[in-house]
Amino acid sequence: MAGLQKIVIILLVLVLILLALVFSLNNQMAVSLNFLLFETQPHGIAVWIIMSFVIGSLFGVLMTVMATVRTSVSRRTLQKRLDRAEQALEKSRAQNDRTL
Repeated sequence: MAGLQKIVIILLVLVLILLALVFSLNNQMAVSLNFLLFETQPHGIAVWIIMSFVIGSLFGVLMTVMATVRTSVSRRTLQKRLDRAEQALEKSRAQNDRTL
């Protein structure tokens, strides 16, 4: 099953690369981007679109990693608090058993 999943992922990546290549070959008009303070060198429209897609994807991965780390730290903290509460409960039960 894992081998089939790898093959599907590789095929999907190859199709996306092929689509990007066809897109870039069909959109070769050079444009420059004008930001408030500077203007970029002229590049093809496909370059700008693909670059924005890659930067957006990297930003999404970064945000996901940050959220995962935050959740992991929170889970670890809560697990420690739960362990301490369970130990205190066991200690309390042991003291109650001695008094009875």
